[in-house]
Amino acid sequence: MNKFSEMHAFVTVADTGSISEAARRLGTGKSIVSKRLQQLEKRLGSVLLERGRQARLTESGEVFYRHCIRILTEVEEAENAVFTSQSTVRGGLRVAVPMAFGLRYLTPILSSFARQYPELDLDLEFDDRRVNLHEDGFDAAIRIGELPDSSLVAKTITPNRHIICASPDYLSTHGTPQTPQDLAQHFAMLYVNREPHGMWTLPVNNTLESFRVRCRMRTNCGDQLMEAAKAGLGLAILPTFLAAEAIVGGELREVLKPYAPRGGNISVVYRQSYRTLPKLRALSSFLGEQIGNPPIWDKMLATHM
Repeated sequence: MNKFSEMHAFVTVADTGSISEAARRLGTGKSIVSKRLQQLEKRLGSVLLERGRQARLTESGEVFYRHCIRILTEVEEAENAVFTSQSTVRGGLRVAVPMAFGLRYLTPILSSFARQYPELDLDLEFDDRRVNLHEDGFDAAIRIGELPDSSLVAKTITPNRHIICASPDYLSTHGTPQTPQDLAQHFAMLYVNREPHGMWTLPVNNTLESFRVRCRMRTNCGDQLMEAAKAGLGLAILPTFLAAEAIVGGELREVLKPYAPRGGNISVVYRQSYRTLPKLRALSSFLGEQIGNPPIWDKMLATHM
């Protein structure tokens, strides 16, 4: 049995958590993948995966997985060295895309990306939920905000700046808050994916503090949050990629600038075993070139100021 075939099967099962899914991705039978794993474990004299509803790495499996990733990466780099980047950007690529950002900016960019690489088959799912790459069968995800520690590789595309804003009519009626303590007297809209407990977390003197607001609306939709703010319902925390045009057009005004929440970054994330795939490198590079750093929407705001 070819050791590289065993290692490839093992890494694919570890990444997907499923022998069936690994077999599908490898284009082979489930029994063949199982046989490769059994022979690998027999040869090493160690159990690498705990079988169950989802295959999970044992302690020995974690160690072997890290070595396999390094070895398979070096083999892939050696093979890629003899191809042009254009010829190797091919095959399927399933990507999870955030809804509001995707619809506003990424749809034309991803269409141009697909046109540039005609041998690439894109499978795009737009949803603001945070998918599990291992369990949901995605090759990569475009994520916005602070990223938790994980085993995933993250390629930063550009910063994601947040601001606090409201409509001119709302501020004329209710006044402009000068400090975070003033928020208790103001109406606000809450983004449930970020503020499930009804509190705003803002930086004050380099320390994060929580402040209660008078909730006027709760939603999991960024566009709804922005429209509610434009309608004068209250204050909202919005990413600048959503708010920039409304601010330039005079529909929204930024407030509490020194206390703007942290927004993290816009990133492409994928599993370690995929880190040298040309199609993922191509996606990250293309997004970075098209969006820019600073991004085009922050340049719009800078020109307006």
